[in-house]
Amino acid sequence: MKKILAGLIFAALWGSGSVATKLGLKVSQPLLLINTRFFIAALLMLAISLLLNKDRFPKKNEWLPLLICGVLSMAIYPAAFVYAMKNVTAGIGTLGSATCPLIISVLNAVWLRQKITWNIWTGLFIGISGVAVAIFPLLLNAHATPLGVTLLTFSMLCYSVGTVYYQSVNWTLPRLSINGWQVLFGGLILLPFTTSLFEQSKNEFSATFWFSVLWLVVPISILAVQLWLYLLKAEPTKASLWLFLCPIFGFFYAYILTNEPITIYTIIGTILVIGGLYLGKRETIKTEKV
Repeated sequence: MKKILAGLIFAALWGSGSVATKLGLKVSQPLLLINTRFFIAALLMLAISLLLNKDRFPKKNEWLPLLICGVLSMAIYPAAFVYAMKNVTAGIGTLGSATCPLIISVLNAVWLRQKITWNIWTGLFIGISGVAVAIFPLLLNAHATPLGVTLLTFSMLCYSVGTVYYQSVNWTLPRLSINGWQVLFGGLILLPFTTSLFEQSKNEFSATFWFSVLWLVVPISILAVQLWLYLLKAEPTKASLWLFLCPIFGFFYAYILTNEPITIYTIIGTILVIGGLYLGKRETIKTEKV
């Protein structure tokens, strides 16, 4: 039950990322939005980790894995994603997270030599089918440039590789500390690009900007990522199945905040996604009962 609750909360929070990013991009440049978010998030997480929790600093052999994860998951992935969101709608942006489970599962099978059972493969297929059905009308009516689709695909690939690499490391640092250092490295790597591309006239530090930044900091960068790291440790192969629910939550957020429609396709897709998630999780439930 703890894993299920963590997965649901993670999906609900992570699914809001596309809409929050889309709102922030209306009043700011992409890299400024990312860097502001990252430095605030890193400051909060490392302050809590080092000052309140009295966590240790990373050891000499831990800096490189933290840097690699920071480059893949906190620099390249968000930069590509946020630029992609300038060229696609929030609804299409949610499709990206649906590609991650399959990529992660395949990479896990090859890299970590983990067995992928028929339950997971079938669950993945049904889940992807559900997302495809849900997003079908949006693809017909939305405008997406080839650059936007390419960047979105590239960002998901980087995120998946970063996730599998994270799973391959034998971490001894607390999750909050790991997350804080990764985010800090991501912000530092992007800072020179943010500074060189900054144009005052393209940025408006309004309530919309700060709402977007703070939402991306607390619910996304801190709470959702902590839940994601917990799920990766608790069930490495099946954790990615929770990403199937993110687009469904994303559709509802987009409907409320950006007036994107919820149709019969969305409802049917939701049912398929939940069915695929249940099928993929069923083997875990049986194992736990034994």
